Amino acid sequence: MKTGRLLTSVVAPAIALVIAFGIAALALLLVDINPFTAYKEMWTFGTTVESLIITVNNALPLFVSALAVAVGFKMGLFNIGVEGTYLIAALFAAYVGAQFSITPLLHVAAILLVAMAVGAFWAWLPAILKVKRGVSEVISTIMLNYIAFSLSAYLFLNVFRAETSSLTIATDLIPETGWIPSLNPVLGWFGIEPRPGANLHGFLLIAIVLGIGYHYLVNKSRFGYDLRSSGVNPAAANASGVDPKKMIVRTMLISGALAGMVGLAPLLGFYHQYPQDFPRNFGFNGIAVALLGRNNPVGMAFGALLFGFMQRSALILDLRDVPKEIVTIIQGIVVLAVVIVYEVVSKYVQRRVVAAAAEATEAEIAQRPEVAA
Repeated sequence: MKTGRLLTSVVAPAIALVIAFGIAALALLLVDINPFTAYKEMWTFGTTVESLIITVNNALPLFVSALAVAVGFKMGLFNIGVEGTYLIAALFAAYVGAQFSITPLLHVAAILLVAMAVGAFWAWLPAILKVKRGVSEVISTIMLNYIAFSLSAYLFLNVFRAETSSLTIATDLIPETGWIPSLNPVLGWFGIEPRPGANLHGFLLIAIVLGIGYHYLVNKSRFGYDLRSSGVNPAAANASGVDPKKMIVRTMLISGALAGMVGLAPLLGFYHQYPQDFPRNFGFNGIAVALLGRNNPVGMAFGALLFGFMQRSALILDLRDVPKEIVTIIQGIVVLAVVIVYEVVSKYVQRRVVAAAAEATEAEIAQRPEVAA
């Protein structure tokens, strides 16, 4: 059993990464670029103190997005609507947060609650469609993404946009009481002094709490047991007293609340308002991170850091005449390779378990007195 866990949790992703970087190296060779030079440039640039801080900052929204997706995965639900959910939730959170100023802790908490409430409501819509009308959550969440894009664009330009003479189109600035402070002073305790502008987002602490909470909710609570059993065998779970419709609604609400917090790291740690160029694609990339981490919070954290590192280190490629799209190729191949390798490794582990059980049964039969006689 321990060997099986080692194969699926360590060996499989390691093989997938080797395959991904190998195929990306072939792509670089096709355009007459030395892959070892390109990878060395990425590693050298990506491992500076400033780059590592930005890598963590890039990973935070991806990790929270992966948590939102993973909650649904545990019950066999595929919430593809995280992208639209976090954009509209961040917009409402930015607007509401700019309307008042109170004690810092309460102000940040209020902004978090607004984002979670909007996210939960947006996820409640496909949940109701599924339990009442049998509409696939895959279809409804995809459609709701486009509705969220259009609705947030309309509200941003016509309702929430700040009336200022600045060339920057954005909502009103959130007062400082609503900002999440940087963790750079903590880095200073360890003698790490990053350059100005490289601020480690304080949202890191919230992300850690969310990861721990996800683990206990899914793996240690009664709700988590009902969630996982409903995903593995809905009929058996229903027979044991678990209402599948209520579980779908509750799971989607939790997924939506998590999705609503995806954009809060850049919002409260960097922008402090919702600008026209608010970062996108955290929702779609979060699906890849959840697959890479196999719905495990630790695995998803490493997956988010990997994607954040590649996103940061890709910046140096343009300066070295290397197509930065190679990073997109690596990310796509990593996800594809992980899915394939995990399936192959899982089949191998299952065969070993079955073979070991058969050998144990044969040995037990051979030791029986009547057989020995």
